Amino acid sequence: MSALAFTKLELAAVSRQFKGVTALADFSLTIRNGEFVALLGPSGCGKSTTLNCLAGLLPLTAGAIYLDDERVDLLPPERRGFGMVFQNYALFPHMSVRKNIAFGLQMQRVSRHEIVRKVDWALDLIHLTEHGDKRPNQLSGGQQQRVAIARAIVMEPKLVLMDEPLSNLDAKLRHEMRTELRRLHRELNLTTVYVTHDQEEALSLADRLVVLRNGRMQQAGAPEEVYARPANAFVADFMGYRNQLSMVAGPVEGDPTLTRLSGGGIELVANGTVRGQATVAIRPDGLTLGRTGVNDIPGVVRTVEYQGRDYEIEIEVNETTSLFARINQRVTAGDQVVVNVPRDHVMVYAAGADPEADESRRDPIHERETV
Repeated sequence: MSALAFTKLELAAVSRQFKGVTALADFSLTIRNGEFVALLGPSGCGKSTTLNCLAGLLPLTAGAIYLDDERVDLLPPERRGFGMVFQNYALFPHMSVRKNIAFGLQMQRVSRHEIVRKVDWALDLIHLTEHGDKRPNQLSGGQQQRVAIARAIVMEPKLVLMDEPLSNLDAKLRHEMRTELRRLHRELNLTTVYVTHDQEEALSLADRLVVLRNGRMQQAGAPEEVYARPANAFVADFMGYRNQLSMVAGPVEGDPTLTRLSGGGIELVANGTVRGQATVAIRPDGLTLGRTGVNDIPGVVRTVEYQGRDYEIEIEVNETTSLFARINQRVTAGDQVVVNVPRDHVMVYAAGADPEADESRRDPIHERETV
């Protein structure tokens, strides 16, 4: 593939409304050439709206989109030079694999010789050379998705947009296709914007995650950062911090960097300086069995779910509070246990803070201040 000469793609205060309902609000993000960015969030959060605005399938209500210094949101989709991979593959059922991949090149009136060369290259890249004369219904779901990807990248797009491309595949195929997508992204030096609601998928693929809620950015950062340090209680909940407790936060005498937490029959110490009413979030795998003398929580095992390498258990602390833990020790319902959570695994957020107004939702590398 030829070098794709641009430095950055910039969404500047982009908004989109449908009949007065805001689907995307004041969304600003800078994407560097070669980045793999995943837009992550629950249904209706605005991630597909963002992708469709980028593709030109939806006009903006406000804001602008720039490719370097060229404004592209005013261009029709076919002049943006972006490739699109859809959830349902969108292959032509009456055409062979080869003709599906060649379709966009034919629309651009590329020479016949060049079309054959590029289609052969694409088929080899996706490991489907022997299937070029088959029709889509003769292929597996994973093979069809590879054809859809080949059709997009054979056009040598500046940007590849993917809208939940693996959601129709079974678990084994999803895992295999994640590996393929990452390989293609790396080998071709693609710039990719990928929409998903699957946290594991986003964590394994992306260089950077952008979490949305109700059309607003909640957090943008490296996967490790979003996973380990969620910006607010919503992001924590979405990223698997299943234990969320309402507690009261106060100072720890002699150490201003720590917070003492109480509520629901639990006493904890955590890093931070939050005071007053707070939401406390803990991942199930942040809890371990055993007493250490700090942040020990006694309880009774109520349910046990075997999940392969480990167990997810529900521990009843008292009549009003239960905790979920993921452990690798076998326990039985009714066992008396003590679980411990290290203080750096306890996320504390001021209660009542509006995560949609949180400054941490701003993209830290966004540069343009005015549109």
